[in-house]
Amino acid sequence: MFVAKLLIDDEALDASDAATFESLDPATGDVATIAPAASVADASRAACSAAAAFPLWSQTGPGERRALLNKAADILARRTADFVEAMVGETGATALWAGINCNLGVDILREAAAMTTQVAGEIIPSGEPGSLAMAVRQPAGVCLGIAPWNAPIILGVRAIALPLACGNTVILKASELCPRTHCLIGEIMREAGFPPGVVNVITNAPKDAAVIVEALIAHPAVRRINFTGSTRVGRLIAEASARHLKRCLLELGGKAPFIVLADADIDEAVRAAAFGAFMNQGQICMSTERIILMEEIADEFVEKFMAKALTLLAGNPRDGNTPLGTMITAEAARRVRALVEDATQKGAVVVCGGQARGTLIDATVIDQVTPAMRIYREESFGPLAAIIRVDSIDEAVTVANDNEYGLSSAVFSRDINQALSVARRIETGICHINEATVADEPQMPFGGVKSSGYGRFGGKAAIDEFTELRWITLASGKREYPI
Repeated sequence: MFVAKLLIDDEALDASDAATFESLDPATGDVATIAPAASVADASRAACSAAAAFPLWSQTGPGERRALLNKAADILARRTADFVEAMVGETGATALWAGINCNLGVDILREAAAMTTQVAGEIIPSGEPGSLAMAVRQPAGVCLGIAPWNAPIILGVRAIALPLACGNTVILKASELCPRTHCLIGEIMREAGFPPGVVNVITNAPKDAAVIVEALIAHPAVRRINFTGSTRVGRLIAEASARHLKRCLLELGGKAPFIVLADADIDEAVRAAAFGAFMNQGQICMSTERIILMEEIADEFVEKFMAKALTLLAGNPRDGNTPLGTMITAEAARRVRALVEDATQKGAVVVCGGQARGTLIDATVIDQVTPAMRIYREESFGPLAAIIRVDSIDEAVTVANDNEYGLSSAVFSRDINQALSVARRIETGICHINEATVADEPQMPFGGVKSSGYGRFGGKAAIDEFTELRWITLASGKREYPI
């Protein structure tokens, strides 16, 4: 069992009223972490701390910011075992997935470090004689990052790395399901030597989440909000941000389509689909949820995909002998099971899997899925792949776009021109040709369209999200004015 602490103004603290809450190990039901249940007063204190630190931090040079971010990356790499232990215990992830989180978290910090010298403006030709006109990017202020549990190291680091690189101060609002994992991020930033108030971490009891988030968004010092999580909560974040006229970046739910054309390399497509559908028990926003197959190759694909899926069993990740871990809660497992039951009642065929054992569900494949079934449109966020058979490329694209979500997608074909044509027609922020739907690189513009959110994490695209673009002019000589 871990004990977590708030991080405010470089101090590890309990909640002001000493309140706590517990997060549970999904595999055993035992207490994984006891964490501070921050109050609105604690949230306000974190925002004030970040605001007080902003003037000095915003004026630090890129070299200093780069050195601190690289040092944090070194510490994260060195403390990988601590992060893996915390993440496995709190989320039921496998050690493999936790390790991937750590490795990508290190890359995100290093990429952010490299971006400190890329926060650039431009000279814009002015129509006024003797006027030098500049577009200047400046730090926005205090940035609130709200991170989820499913890839807690990747997404927790992502919530704060680029804002810090741009010269902002930050508040990381930890997930109630993995407070220790997110608090460890605060610990490495503190150990790296970020000045007091530059990085703050808040944990809160589940029952207090709405009021804490509202208080942080409403706080006058907070100028940017980024959120990764469900579309339902994302809408609430967007509404609250809009009421206070604050810009937010949202990366929300997904229902990734995976199109396999008739000329595809079936074996390679099977490998990519299995990874995309079942990694981390399908609890990834980019997870492959809809496999759209041309009818002429559908039987071959399904046979090979079933053979692969049958090897992907779920178990207690602490035992380390199964490729899949647990669902985050028993309720999440029941939701997946309900989708399977609905589909079978309406004519779908369970190829393999489909049963729940508490929080454990083996890789599950359902064939003959139609629009009448809930699984056709609803995000399962579980190890559940739906097979949809089509007769033409146009029908495949129509099915891919017949959904409110638009985050990631994939197309498999040996004809690259044809695959590019299909990729351009799919309504997602991300599309991979001959690769899995699950992929991430910190320098890429990562984000979705439609109900998968708006704005982009990663690289230069994120600089726009976390800076203010100002027009500044410098005049020489006299000006003529009409009055």
